[in-house]
Amino acid sequence: MNAYRKFFLKKSLWYIVTLFVAVALNFLLPRLIEGNPVSVIANQMTQGMTDSDSIKKVYDTFAAEFGIDKPLWQQFFIYLGNLLKGDLGTSFGLYPMSVTSILASAVPWTLALQLPAILVGWIVGNALGAIAAYKKGVFDKVLFPTFLFINSIPFFILAIIMLYIFGLTLNWFPTSGGYNYQMTPNLSFEFIGSVISHHFLPFISIVLVTIGGQAIGMREMSIYELNTDYVLYSKLLGIKDSTISRYVFKNAMLPQITGLALSIGTMIGGSLITEIVFSYPGIGTWLFTAIRQLDYPLISGATLLIAISVLLANFTIEIIYGLVDPRIKASQMEEE
Repeated sequence: MNAYRKFFLKKSLWYIVTLFVAVALNFLLPRLIEGNPVSVIANQMTQGMTDSDSIKKVYDTFAAEFGIDKPLWQQFFIYLGNLLKGDLGTSFGLYPMSVTSILASAVPWTLALQLPAILVGWIVGNALGAIAAYKKGVFDKVLFPTFLFINSIPFFILAIIMLYIFGLTLNWFPTSGGYNYQMTPNLSFEFIGSVISHHFLPFISIVLVTIGGQAIGMREMSIYELNTDYVLYSKLLGIKDSTISRYVFKNAMLPQITGLALSIGTMIGGSLITEIVFSYPGIGTWLFTAIRQLDYPLISGATLLIAISVLLANFTIEIIYGLVDPRIKASQMEEE
């Protein structure tokens, strides 16, 4: 067995074990929350009923349907069996909708918010960081503190500030939702305009923080590269600044590309709080709703989706690193 195949198998085994632990925690943790969600559903269904036997029958029916009348270990194996069939269960709070259908409707909204925000923030942030490193002077003295200030603001604080200023005070943009709920989704210009106007505030709040982080990283890497021996030697040889800048930029970009790959891999759970602040119909809003309603299946499904996306991103990056850089593979093999 060659070294890379051994490296790949070991990494795969570790990630399978980690996935099993994540599945177990996703099942167990929501069930440690106090309260009985089935009694809430039964109470809603039996409003106006006075016969205690009938009320008990309704409760027992829902308890049996959701499987909470069984011991926890039996519930876990039933959960695992259903998971292998792609069944994440039925939502308590949105009964009788399936968790799979709820998450399937939420994922496109999250991707449509996160992916362009990450890409725009990454491109603009790296460009501004490189300019700050090359220009220096007043340009750097103004840009760097600005980046530092923006990057220090948490996503949700910036989201709340923008919501207050541009949504509530100036009334320039809608404050919640993915589109005007009085409209029926279709491909008309009016509906697309509504989606874009609802998309703007959560999008720009993520972009601004991303720009700050990327700009700081790019500036530091560019300054480091500009002071390396090969750059100084190239200047002494009279090589054009444009040629040197190209090599500096290329070397400084390597860690930034790694950061971009990680951000894209973890974007499903990247800005849950921003979605909650704007009631954007993505994974974050549904997860928040599920926690409020003690909706165990929906909580487990959402967190499992986030965990799998993070594990897949990390696994892919580790495997690619091991493939393209033998030094990383060798060092990790020694550790193991």
